[in-house]
Amino acid sequence: MSMPSRLAAAASALLVLSSPALAEGPGLGRVATPDEIASWDISIGPDGAGLPPSRGTPKQGETVYAEKCVACHGEKGAGKPNDQLVGGRGSLSGDQVPVKTVGSFWPYATTLFDYIRRAMPLNAPKSLSDDEVYAVSAYILRLNGIIGEADAIDAQILPQVQMPNRDGFIVFRRDK
Repeated sequence: MSMPSRLAAAASALLVLSSPALAEGPGLGRVATPDEIASWDISIGPDGAGLPPSRGTPKQGETVYAEKCVACHGEKGAGKPNDQLVGGRGSLSGDQVPVKTVGSFWPYATTLFDYIRRAMPLNAPKSLSDDEVYAVSAYILRLNGIIGEADAIDAQILPQVQMPNRDGFIVFRRDK
């Protein structure tokens, strides 16, 4: 038997003998319970479906931001050590370096709420109350000049907020 034939036979034998072991999996973890899945199934789409009944104002958000966000995102969302949240409007086109912030890049205000609720603060994700998430969202939107100082946001208002880059994305369709 030639060397390539012996290698092919050895590979075939290994494949046949290891198939039952591969079918069983590595034995790590467990199946998530329906309650565990539901606790993470909190996505909010552009239309606002699933937004909770609550509300917040920029003034309330400024307080929460100072307590829970400023260490990572800087004074008034200026950034450092983590992402800049404010500014950059108009920087996505032309020759300048794009500055991707909530005010320059994000197309929907509802995704701001979704992201804050799901992932912030970094050291304690999902720890903010719905009131706090609405308030921080309102504060960041105000810092970007998208809503006014006295504007409150809730489940009805947030989906109506027009973000500056709402029409800045090209829809990609695989069927064309």
